[in-house]
Amino acid sequence: MMHGFIPPERFFAYLTWSEIASMPDKENVVIIQPVGAIEQHGPHLPLIVDAAIGMGVIGKALNQLEESIPAYSMPCLYYGKSNEHCHFPGTITLTSQTLSCILLEVADSLYKAGFRKLILINSHGGQPQIMEIVARDIHQKYEDFLVFPHFTWKVPNIAAKLLTPEELEYGIHAGDAETSLLLTLLPEQVKMSLAVREYPQGLPEKSLLTLEGNLPFAWLTKELSRSGVIGDATVASKEKGDLLLKSLADSWVKVILDVYKFNQPRQTL
Repeated sequence: MMHGFIPPERFFAYLTWSEIASMPDKENVVIIQPVGAIEQHGPHLPLIVDAAIGMGVIGKALNQLEESIPAYSMPCLYYGKSNEHCHFPGTITLTSQTLSCILLEVADSLYKAGFRKLILINSHGGQPQIMEIVARDIHQKYEDFLVFPHFTWKVPNIAAKLLTPEELEYGIHAGDAETSLLLTLLPEQVKMSLAVREYPQGLPEKSLLTLEGNLPFAWLTKELSRSGVIGDATVASKEKGDLLLKSLADSWVKVILDVYKFNQPRQTL
């Protein structure tokens, strides 16, 4: 079905225009825009990993959300800025300008329809900065439009209890966590017989510079990995995936509630 992991009653595209026109308290209705990617994830995972994780997490969260809280998921934006993976066949990438324009124009349409709260839930590590820039630009254009540029994995979750310290530090793509989640969400699309363990070689030692985090450096995936995997996919399991999905979804329920209750801080004279 078109709604995938999203509960059908929470799927924005299933609404009619008249239902949207007559929707009460539209200013506090939470609209969620999942943003994913179509990009290589090693020899064992499909290209759709990031989009599947975003939709799976938000779908489970919406299933748990109180019925009285008005929140709807938009259809996923499957294509993202994935140029770091462009040397691997199958990767589809937009420029940062194109992705920004799409998100800005989606926001224009939602604002025109009367909505004033928008969550951008991004699941691809190559584009959080775009979400943040776009969110600021939307809010500057429409000061009563509240926009929340969030990363699926940044909410409290159980990953630190399930992954090794090495995987937590370096397993940033198609490793244990993503493979485990896909074993829960799309098990028939995972080829565990092809899973590999590959960590980057030649990283600076005793340095403050990191792949991601506070002091990153620019890199292309081909410089870090021959397989496209950055991490250890061989130790992934559905059991870990179930626990990760539950912990992420539980936190996202709280995020949606927080956004529903949120009022923009304002300086008073």
